[in-house]
Amino acid sequence: MPDPLTTFCEASRAALRTDPGVPGREEVRRLVEGLVRNPDFVAAHVGPDAPTGKRTLYQDPELGFVVLGYHMEKGHRSPPHDHGRSWAIYAQVSEHTDMTLYRRKDGGAGAGPAEIEVDREYRLGPGQAGLYDGPEIHAIDYPAGARYVRVTGCDLDHMQRLRYDMAGGEAKIIESASAS
Repeated sequence: MPDPLTTFCEASRAALRTDPGVPGREEVRRLVEGLVRNPDFVAAHVGPDAPTGKRTLYQDPELGFVVLGYHMEKGHRSPPHDHGRSWAIYAQVSEHTDMTLYRRKDGGAGAGPAEIEVDREYRLGPGQAGLYDGPEIHAIDYPAGARYVRVTGCDLDHMQRLRYDMAGGEAKIIESASAS
């Protein structure tokens, strides 16, 4: 029986080669929902016995997309942030992640003064995935013990992204691997 992660990565590569835009990314979102529902994948990579923290499960040498597994010991709420020119898909394995989407009210772009407001809020439960394209501003909030998979269009450690300070009315460049 083929390895579920390998099968997912091959199918994702094919989808993104066919259409690197939103339709291809939406196909990857659908595929990752199936992946996080696969008990063999979960047991091997993001099960209850998986190491805590963030782990890179795969990085595509041709297209650059990255598959990350998370097993979070403590709960966390991120500040509003974006993924720069990249995209991300969050797929829940256990517990939940509350997603908040924001819109920029000031019409601006980039770092500097920025006014944002909540646009939409919803919860990702086990087996559900959401696609967040590049400059789409969002925040995540999950409880202790949450496990999820995140697929990004590239290694975000090398991508300029923005974190939004709602109280200070400012967008700041993220200098590190985390939006926090």
